[in-house]
Amino acid sequence: MQEKERFMKEAIKEAKKAAEKLEVPVGCVIVKDGKIIARAHNLKESKTDTTKHAEIIAIQKASRKLKSWRLLDCEMYVTLEPCPMCAGAMIQARIKKVYIGAMDEKTGACGSVLNLLKDYSFNHIVEIETKIEEENCEKVLKDFFRELRKIKKQ
Repeated sequence: MQEKERFMKEAIKEAKKAAEKLEVPVGCVIVKDGKIIARAHNLKESKTDTTKHAEIIAIQKASRKLKSWRLLDCEMYVTLEPCPMCAGAMIQARIKKVYIGAMDEKTGACGSVLNLLKDYSFNHIVEIETKIEEENCEKVLKDFFRELRKIKKQ
């Protein structure tokens, strides 16, 4: 198994934690020098906070760990394509590269709806690689929404 698949599987574990809390199952890990330095999953519903996306929480944890807002040479693995808020935070944090599992055709800001990371002249460019463990990432999301619909019917 390649390193990028191994790290995405760790992000998938985080996504499953979110699903258990009835949060949209998005998981994220941040890696530096081949080691995970931060893990997070969505907490928007349980914290009633729009900004509690997995990526934002992971960036905050990594910044605390490194004692810097600059996450130079850090890579992010996220199960679902980041939204504009999270893509902007990745630029601000100076994330080196993002690995994305599933693309988000409704709110994605890394290539689906728009591409904040490539189409604009910001002071920092975040590299992108997509479709890492794509089927597994999509399965977590599809299973979650299928179960959520069942719960709402009851």
